[in-house]
Amino acid sequence: MCSHYQAIKERERYFTHFGLYPPDESGKFDVWPGYSAPFIRRPRESDAGDDAVPAMEVLAGQFGLLPHWAKDEKFGRRTFNARSETASTLPSFRDAWRNQQHCIVPADAIYEPDWRSGKAISTRIANADNAPMGIAGLWSWWKSPSGEPVHSFTMLTINADGHELMRNFHKATDEKRMVVILPADSYDAWLDANPADSMDFMRQYSGQLVATV
Repeated sequence: MCSHYQAIKERERYFTHFGLYPPDESGKFDVWPGYSAPFIRRPRESDAGDDAVPAMEVLAGQFGLLPHWAKDEKFGRRTFNARSETASTLPSFRDAWRNQQHCIVPADAIYEPDWRSGKAISTRIANADNAPMGIAGLWSWWKSPSGEPVHSFTMLTINADGHELMRNFHKATDEKRMVVILPADSYDAWLDANPADSMDFMRQYSGQLVATV
């Protein structure tokens, strides 16, 4: 599970990796559930055949997915992660999964608790080469009680029992989980994947990660 991550501060670095600039209202860079942060998706007009429509767009959204039927924004405090094994069936995520509302969550690092000392020690996890991460997610659209549109997103997770680094985090009695960090050359394919093929992307990251306290 990942409830805390570091968004990318440097706009030029963001552009170099993803080919997009984050919105001016990106929000905080130290991100927790309920905070606003950028996510990348296909524009909803991308299938209209208009060359003027960009291939990808970046929006600010709440970290913690809000299905259309959520009563308030607090719902997102428990939907910041989606188990890939059940995302297609759980009410909170199934519409986004079935409607191919895939997104990429840009991050410099994620944080997980290391309990091996007997106490939770927050640990920063990043690419060994310091490259940004593109985390597989789902996005949604919600109308607030005042009628304002609110975008939101969640990070998809998989079992990490067999991952050399990520199996070390969380309590010994808890299942080991990790977010799905996409290889950079699969970003387009993930955004375009239909529901039948989406699970093909739910794999442990093949790149090298490092952990620092």
